[in-house]
Amino acid sequence: MHVSAHDRLLAATADRSAPLAVLDADALWANADDLVRRAAEVPVRVASKSVRVRSVIDRTLARDGFAGIMSYSLAESNWLVDLGHDDVLLAYPTADVAALRALASDDRRRAAITLMVDSPASLDLITSALGPNHPEIRVCLDVDASLRLGPVHLGVRRSPVHSVGQARRMAHTIDDRPGFRLVGLMFYDAQIAGLPDSSPAVRLVKARSNAELHERRGKVVEAVRCIADLEIVNAGGTGSLEVTGDDPSITELTAGSGLFTPTLFDGYNAFEARPAAFYVLSVVRKPTKDIATLFSGGYIASGATNKNRRPTPVWPEGLSLIDTEGAGEVQTPVRGRPAEALRVGDRVWFRHAKAGELNERFAEIHVIDGDRRVETVATYRGEGRTFG
Repeated sequence: MHVSAHDRLLAATADRSAPLAVLDADALWANADDLVRRAAEVPVRVASKSVRVRSVIDRTLARDGFAGIMSYSLAESNWLVDLGHDDVLLAYPTADVAALRALASDDRRRAAITLMVDSPASLDLITSALGPNHPEIRVCLDVDASLRLGPVHLGVRRSPVHSVGQARRMAHTIDDRPGFRLVGLMFYDAQIAGLPDSSPAVRLVKARSNAELHERRGKVVEAVRCIADLEIVNAGGTGSLEVTGDDPSITELTAGSGLFTPTLFDGYNAFEARPAAFYVLSVVRKPTKDIATLFSGGYIASGATNKNRRPTPVWPEGLSLIDTEGAGEVQTPVRGRPAEALRVGDRVWFRHAKAGELNERFAEIHVIDGDRRVETVATYRGEGRTFG
């Protein structure tokens, strides 16, 4: 008899108190395999921000096709290296003076960690924190990958470095500064990787952006290679692996969200969404026949505040949040025909809008393999580590 994913996961967690976080290992590793397939032999760096469970990061890196971590905090980077990782690319510039000093004080950390910079100010801050005679720091230049059409900016606001000339000048600036070694370039194409294929117009814009970026990225890499010995040319994200991976100028891709597949990654044409991460809430009261109120659950995703940042009830099917209340810190009402059958103590399953952020809310996550609970593992928070 066929057992649905919901029934399988529900049975495996029946003895656990809600709220709880659940990871479906079958979907997780199918997603990992699909990321590698889509990358087409280009190594995939694991974005830790989109996971925040160290055991999952470690096990993903043990699989063929994955290499290195893209971290989101320098304190996190130091911690990961101290635990044995030897290739950590920090995705964002840092102003954490204590973490910079911890990095500079340890040869192994300096060899394993590459900092992100995008302006002379980034270098100035590091020098101010460490002194003018600081040991050599590995750095990667963040190059803005957005599409600019006149005054229109499509993509996230990241680096001030966009053109070939700007990248060349910044590379010379780094090369001229004692104590810094430029080893990498990064291009994050948020307007391609983070945008579902929701309409022909969106697909057209993504295709145009990819063509523009492919040409510009190659020119930037060529120009900077005349100045620095590049070890890393990082690009892409979960939503753009196959198109970005076609560029011969890159050395690696990055993905993380595709392991868990949150709701923001529904609606892509290039891959099948296999939801792997869930959280579970209990019904605590029934204010009306068709409304069930759940304890906790106000796990809103970061970014522009709109409905697609809200969590989504997925089991029982047919439930929805109430617009006037949404998902609350201590109670979350849901409504719909299935709510009529819910009783106090029953459970409702949700998907988060973003990967990784859910694990800031839970100290542990229950990993289910097949129809049994294999183990309960700590999140970053469960290990006493919160980095943002």
